[in-house]
Amino acid sequence: MARAWTLGTRGALAVLLLVVALVPVLFSTFVTSQVGLTSLWLGIAAVSLTFLSGHGGMVSLAQTSLFGVAGLAAAKLSVEAGWNPWAAALVGILAATAVGLLFGAVASGSQGIYFLIITLAFAQVTYFYFAAVPDFGAHEGINGVRAPGIIGDPVQDPARMYYFLLAVSLVVFLGLRYVSRTAFGLALQGVRDDPARMAALGYNVRLHRTLGFMLAAPIAGAAGVLSAWSNTRMSAGSISLGVAILVLTAAVIGGLNRLEGAWVGALLYTLCDTYLRGWTDRFTTWLGVVFLVIVLVSPGGVVGALGSAGTWIRGRLPGGPPAPAVPEAADLPVPLSSKGAL
Repeated sequence: MARAWTLGTRGALAVLLLVVALVPVLFSTFVTSQVGLTSLWLGIAAVSLTFLSGHGGMVSLAQTSLFGVAGLAAAKLSVEAGWNPWAAALVGILAATAVGLLFGAVASGSQGIYFLIITLAFAQVTYFYFAAVPDFGAHEGINGVRAPGIIGDPVQDPARMYYFLLAVSLVVFLGLRYVSRTAFGLALQGVRDDPARMAALGYNVRLHRTLGFMLAAPIAGAAGVLSAWSNTRMSAGSISLGVAILVLTAAVIGGLNRLEGAWVGALLYTLCDTYLRGWTDRFTTWLGVVFLVIVLVSPGGVVGALGSAGTWIRGRLPGGPPAPAVPEAADLPVPLSSKGAL
């Protein structure tokens, strides 16, 4: 039974991945454009936060700042300066990386609530800057942003753009998984768990946090460029405090400790935003209720809840793995002081 359950869950996951791969074929143009594209670029933005939180212990609200820097720079260069969209996107992502290095160098000296407040300040400063500068369209933003011709039209023919965003999402996911298993990634996790001990071992805690923040910056920047291409526009409103909270909400709903949770949370939010708004005028209230329930019931988010449920069911099936043994009192480690050691 346990083996059958394992095969069943793997089969269900395979079917789910197949549906994701065939969204443009199985669903309408509206679903592909409004739900598919939005879920993917929002998931990329959220995974930059998930990586910082899960592997670096840094919950950042400045990801929308980097998102906006890259998106608005790429929009400005491609629409008003006539640059090739690929070159404009590259410059935008590099600008976001540079800003991320600066933000990380400043914020990495703090942690916890202080880190959160500093990154919130960065998000607000960036928002008010772009809202006040006419060169970037102020509140009106920059309209008529076009993706490279090979990617297609996000409104009339979103299939090619959907597959491009899906490929970018896969590269980002695999890249972050690889980084998390490198020496730098393991050291960053050590800094997350016990910065004092890591400093005592000779690691530069602040440098690791700064580099981790910088590593997440081009991912948030890429999400900003993809958002501009998907929506054909970018404005200061695209990086407001509400959007920063939205990215955090998507990351928490999916699970702050699992990279794949970023896209799960983004999909759930996008589905609610697309379909529930027509049913109730209190959409944000219901979204807040869902957010609180997930946080209270499963701090690991939807992905964590599914994993825990699967482990619980598998442990109760015939032939399933035995429950973890509880050590006897005699087997528990005894403090040295109780043995009379000095």
